[in-house]
Amino acid sequence: MPNDLSNPIFHDEDAARAHFEAIRWPDGKPVCPHCGVTGQATRVQGKSHRPGLYQCNACLRPFTVTIGTVMESSHVPLHKWALGFHLMASSKKGISAHQLMRNLGLGSYRTAWFMAHRIREAMFDRDPEPLGGKGKTVEVDETYIGKPGEIFVNGKGWVGKRGTATKRKVLTMVERGGRSVSIKVEDLTIPTLKKILGAHIVLDSTLNTDEALWYKQPGKNFAAHEAVNHGDGEYACGETTTNTVEGFFGIFKRGMRGVYHHCGEQHLQAYLNEFDFRYSNRKALGIDDTERAHRAIKGATGKRLMYQGSRKARTV
Repeated sequence: MPNDLSNPIFHDEDAARAHFEAIRWPDGKPVCPHCGVTGQATRVQGKSHRPGLYQCNACLRPFTVTIGTVMESSHVPLHKWALGFHLMASSKKGISAHQLMRNLGLGSYRTAWFMAHRIREAMFDRDPEPLGGKGKTVEVDETYIGKPGEIFVNGKGWVGKRGTATKRKVLTMVERGGRSVSIKVEDLTIPTLKKILGAHIVLDSTLNTDEALWYKQPGKNFAAHEAVNHGDGEYACGETTTNTVEGFFGIFKRGMRGVYHHCGEQHLQAYLNEFDFRYSNRKALGIDDTERAHRAIKGATGKRLMYQGSRKARTV
């Protein structure tokens, strides 16, 4: 998908449909989403049938390229979906639903909001490879996100309740020179961290954290655990640092405060997934806007998100 917004896939429905079909079925053989049979479908022609309709000769059920994806049952044209995927994949700090509504010419904010959440669902990797490995370093740090009751005031920042006890907690793990995984956590206790770090990081890795006590016990399970003492003004000691993960937090917070402004607690994980996706598929890893959008579209297969479901929390 060229990075040129004049590309036909962003304006022409037939070109957009061919684009989505090429990504979902790269060998040119449609796979029936109902029975899973490959290459046994016939394109249905005729004015009485909707464009892009196939008939499976095995189970005799009809389908299109959107069936079995986050786009199923959507009335938004495919060329607008193509542009929506491109805009969300290429915007480093995200794009608001209001801006998406204006750029795509959608009829309502609700449509744009739901569309954005569907694209976030496509960006979510349900079975990610663990981070790190022998000779690799994974940086881990936590941050706090203000509650919805707080408001952002120009020149003053977030105004509302103070302290971290009432704020939402986020734990992020970044493989240096690689991917990131961010998780909304209920607490920062040793059992919680032990479970999360063990599930997402290879034990042969070197762990880099700050001096927080809750990392000491879980850190013993890894090949090495090195810490910097931020309390003493230390931010790097040789190769030991958490600057990479703090850089991720910088992008995330600028996006949440400057673009999205706020989000309900039940949606925080979805936004974290969005920022993880862009970070893990960034230009420094050889992935440009075109390929990033391509990967997001590919991730749309096998997922559904209903409007009511998008309003509930996702657990990771």
